[in-house]
Amino acid sequence: MGKSIMKIINKTKGMIDKFSGMTRKMMRKKNNVPFDGMQKYMTVGEYNVGAPEGTPHGEEYKLIVYKDTDNVLHQALRSVNASDLAPAYVRKFDKRLNRYTAFVNKRTGRRYIVEDQLDQLVDYVKKHSRKGYNSINIGVITDTHYKDADSVDFYGHNGLRHVKEFNYLEDKDILDLKAHLGDWMDGSDPGLVGEAELISLSRTFRSKKTNFAVIKGNHDENDKFDEHHDLRASFPENEFEDIMWPSMYAQDGIHYITRKHGVAYFDKDDVRIITVNTSDLPYELDEQGKKKYDTKLSLAIREDQMQEIIEILENSNGKTIIFMSHANPITRKGTNALKFNGRSLHELMVAFNQHEKGYLNSRDVPPEFTLANSFDFTKIKNAKIVAYFCGHRHTEDQYRINGIQYIFFNCSALMGPNHALTTQYNKRWNRQMDHANEAAGYIVNVDIKRHLLQVFGYGAASKRRFYRI
Repeated sequence: MGKSIMKIINKTKGMIDKFSGMTRKMMRKKNNVPFDGMQKYMTVGEYNVGAPEGTPHGEEYKLIVYKDTDNVLHQALRSVNASDLAPAYVRKFDKRLNRYTAFVNKRTGRRYIVEDQLDQLVDYVKKHSRKGYNSINIGVITDTHYKDADSVDFYGHNGLRHVKEFNYLEDKDILDLKAHLGDWMDGSDPGLVGEAELISLSRTFRSKKTNFAVIKGNHDENDKFDEHHDLRASFPENEFEDIMWPSMYAQDGIHYITRKHGVAYFDKDDVRIITVNTSDLPYELDEQGKKKYDTKLSLAIREDQMQEIIEILENSNGKTIIFMSHANPITRKGTNALKFNGRSLHELMVAFNQHEKGYLNSRDVPPEFTLANSFDFTKIKNAKIVAYFCGHRHTEDQYRINGIQYIFFNCSALMGPNHALTTQYNKRWNRQMDHANEAAGYIVNVDIKRHLLQVFGYGAASKRRFYRI
């Protein structure tokens, strides 16, 4: 009697699962083109899948469809040749998307559809660039805006995943240097959460295989949270610096004057890359414990940092130089793009290219931002600053001023078209989760022999931009 009842229950349960799967299929939008052939498996069970269903690298897998305790459908892929039952890839059904999300590799945290995308990028870069002396490749990602939110169309957990997936370029052995241009996190979460986010990002980005540059953005002091809540400073002094910079400065391939200001330089062949911190503000609190200078709103470079840049430049004979920072120091009209001393940095670079001697002097600025730096570039030979890389603006742009090419890189952070903060550039991309345009990143090839700088992009980025240097 008991066995008969169990058979009826199991049979009924199977029919319910099949009916549930059919219902979900009918509810899906007719115009929603599946990302892969496995989207159609909505019924609990095990299935054999392969290349026709869009499996990783077209290999044979066992697809397991199951429900969790909240009745949410999940899929797991296990190789038919696996020695254990542990799945290699997992994903779940998301009602907001009305489909399964993309499969994520349990070991690496990367989606295989993104790895395929980066494989294509690497092949394209190799096809259009020269390999050899004085041809170097720089991986660039910026404005990931990692945030503690499960968002499918804006800033959220996807920021950390974008960094993990960008790191796949290291596995392809194509990068001489990789750089994050700042705004690692959104800075809108409570202080302890923001601190944990920076620690996760630092651990994810650091590498023993590829030299890496860590640049501070205007969101990385967590001031956005303080703005929204009108509270005391949620980060103590040097929080970003103490978490993010030690691993960068500890690298054998990264050089510096001091470890205090975010200035560092990297040499490969005759190319020199110099990092700049455009969020260089004093940490001053009022009687209520609130910051005098809001890092998110005020961008600046101070005297001590400028002095380190001068010292590096005075010892840059024979170098083709590229600067990198979060924000651009000047606008396309040549005016100051920082609140303090952006124009002064540009003038310093022009003076270097013209082998001049002189001093920097700022006017009508608070004492904290006064400049009194002298420089002497008269003995410089066969060296030139050719380009300046920056993020911050959440767009792609470029302009050339006094022979220096300013190049803007689009934000990696997902900016859905229906958000007020989304730039017009990203609205035109109509960025969506799991689509090819969800993230954005770049490989920049600098070829001194051919006097050519090429920017190759993936995701919400131009496929190829090139500049004469």
